[in-house]
Amino acid sequence: MRFMMIVIPKGYESAPPDSAPSAEAVAKMMEYNKALQKAGVLLGLDGLLPPSTGARVSFDNTGKPTVTDGPFAEAKEVIGGYWIIQVRSREEAIEWAKRAPFDENGIIEVRQIQEMADFPEDVQKAAEGFDQLKNNTR
Repeated sequence: MRFMMIVIPKGYESAPPDSAPSAEAVAKMMEYNKALQKAGVLLGLDGLLPPSTGARVSFDNTGKPTVTDGPFAEAKEVIGGYWIIQVRSREEAIEWAKRAPFDENGIIEVRQIQEMADFPEDVQKAAEGFDQLKNNTR
């Protein structure tokens, strides 16, 4: 089973564009990342720049897009980064999340990645070729 562990750092919604973690925090995170890798569960990971550097594209009822540059006043929680792991169960994913080197400002949301086999047959048929697209994105 694949899971995404989504990092939601408190206060990141208002962080300036040049925000960066401390070298100490990065060193602790690298230890954790290496533990995930050594255990053979790590599939991917990345951090994201603050929302002040981003943009949101929203659509109205006609499908017309509107672009809003960050930061986003209505944002209460934002994603700061993620890991993709492959483990045997939701409980194992939660155990890995509990080991992350965060203080009271960190939240990790653990979500199972939906596999094509989880969808009804008609949806799988409509998504024919999805796995090839997913595997050839680079």
